[in-house]
Order: sequence, then C-alpha cells, then structure tokens
Amino acid sequence: MKKKYIASVKDKKDWIAFTKQMNNVKAKENDFLEKNAETTRIKKLDLHGFSLTDANKIVKKFILNSFAGGFKKLLIITGKGKRSNAHVNPYISEKFSILKHSIPEYIKNENSLYSKIINISPASLKDGGEGAIYIFLKNNNKSKV
Repeated sequence: MKKKYIASVKDKKDWIAFTKQMNNVKAKENDFLEKNAETTRIKKLDLHGFSLTDANKIVKKFILNSFAGGFKKLLIITGKGKRSNAHVNPYISEKFSILKHSIPEYIKNENSLYSKIINISPASLKDGGEGAIYIFLKNNNKSKV
C-alpha cells in the first residue's frame, strides 16, 4: 500500500503561486498552431454570385496575390451550380455549374497561373466538397516565373 503524500507548507505556497499565474500558460495545441501558422494558412475565395468573366479575373488576381504572399494552399468556393428551383425549369439548368467546371479549366489554360501551381484537387466535405477546389501553390522562392 502506498503512503499518502502530505504536502509541506512550502509546497502548498508554491502550488498556490503557480495556480495564480495560470492565465499566462498556453495550451500546447495553441502554441503549435501559432508556431506553424505560416505553413498552415489557407486563403479562401468565394465566387458565389459572380459571372464567368468576373470570376476569371478575380481568380487570376487571387492566385497571383496568394503566391506573392507565400500562401501554399488556397480554397476556391465555386458552388455546386444547383439551385432549389432547378427542377422546376429544366431549360435554365444548362447555366448551372459553369464556375465549378470552368474555373479549374481556366487556371490550367492560363500559363501565368498554372506555372505557380503544384496541384488542383476537389475540396474536402468540410470545406465545400463538390462546390469547392483546393489549389496547392509552389514555393514562390523557388519558382522561376
């Protein structure tokens, strides 16, 4: 059987002094996130409501600025191209999902953008799923373009 530890008066005073300064103690996870904030930053762009022409201009500026800013991962939300009334009028459905399919094609065909990109992939469900894409950028210190 273990003996019960009996704290000395000095130990009790030290413990009380320590607990009074607990507001200065950070959680380990917060410290990790702060140290790695530069490498884990994700810049987001939401294109809901933009025309194809406007969206292309905005995407180009967004990618170039993000690359210059040292971002490594971008999230572009295009939307799924579905509306609640789409089943009512089948003739308007061909206008839907224009951005979803056109934005990745625009990026791939625009050499000034695609030369800065490692990969384009569908976003995870938590970030938009089918209605969003991730863009992984090259390191801007190593890029020659």
